[in-house]
Amino acid sequence: MNINTWNQKTYQEYLTYLNSIANPKYQAFQSSLCQTKYPMLGINLPTLRRLAKQISKTNYEEYFTYVTDTYYEEVLIEGLVLANIKDEKIFAKYFNNYLKKIDNWAICDSFCNSLHIVSTNPNKYFKIALKLAHSSKEFISRTGLIIILNFFIKKEYLEEIFSLLDNITSDKYYINMAEAWLICELYIYYEQETTTYLKNNHLNKFTHNKAISKIRESYRVSQEQKEYLNTLKRT
Repeated sequence: MNINTWNQKTYQEYLTYLNSIANPKYQAFQSSLCQTKYPMLGINLPTLRRLAKQISKTNYEEYFTYVTDTYYEEVLIEGLVLANIKDEKIFAKYFNNYLKKIDNWAICDSFCNSLHIVSTNPNKYFKIALKLAHSSKEFISRTGLIIILNFFIKKEYLEEIFSLLDNITSDKYYINMAEAWLICELYIYYEQETTTYLKNNHLNKFTHNKAISKIRESYRVSQEQKEYLNTLKRT
């Protein structure tokens, strides 16, 4: 793809290019892993990241004016371009609108994993992530949790993270799975504090037990720790 200027014509050329590199076998595989309202073409993530990097070197604000949300990959690339932005004003201009487009774990996690903006003002974006995590909307809440998972597994944030987890009352699957994954990572780095939390928390049974299962699946946890954690499961 070789596009430097964005207009209606070049954006259609971009969509045509995405179609030209689609892989039906990969599309079938990806569709089996991820439920989304967006039609999938079948393009692997390294390729999508490469395209997003290319677009980020162009006038990306011009690019944003033409997005059509036609394809899963198109929406994912849009998120990766947004995640590359380090200018807080420009990022804020598009962030909330993009959140509304996230309807699956893969777009959510790929976007969150790539956010460069967090390093510009960690405390600000930790507060934003906390607010998002409290949302009743499944993938907005997951976005907040995955941002915390990726950037805020640090001792100074533990108390607020445990409080957040205790105050999430949702039973939505992708929120609960993100909570469990977050607790697993907290345990890896802060075993004592997280064990204390697992002994006394307000998580629902599914999330509590799933967090323990994820910890026990980790190669970074000893057999002795795994056996003890098993005693903390709820029946």
